[in-house]
Amino acid sequence: VQLQASGGGLVQAGDSLRLSCAASGLTFSEHTVTWFRQVPGSVPEFVATIISSESVTYYDDSVKGRFTIARDSTKNTVFLDLYSVRPEDTATYYCAARRRNFGLSRLPGDHRYWGQGTQVTVSS
Repeated sequence: VQLQASGGGLVQAGDSLRLSCAASGLTFSEHTVTWFRQVPGSVPEFVATIISSESVTYYDDSVKGRFTIARDSTKNTVFLDLYSVRPEDTATYYCAARRRNFGLSRLPGDHRYWGQGTQVTVSS
């Protein structure tokens, strides 16, 4: 199983960015997929999650209305679209997956499969 996160970069405040999470060896329709972000010295924090088979989504309050999580089932890929980014969105973003029948969780430790992370840096 491999999750490949990509799309990070250096952007200015107010810009938009699309992160992608592509899976191999794992079918997203059987999993919930969650984006976390982490800054040095902190634990990963929940950003957004999607129940891939139902397109049901949940967001942390800090990103609600600015970020959108979506899936492309034909490509077994989940996206995180970042709009109106702020300097406080600067972090390494990780995608993670959890078996759908285990239910939803915002906790990093409840997710078995992880991508390698992609850095997002927002300048003011």
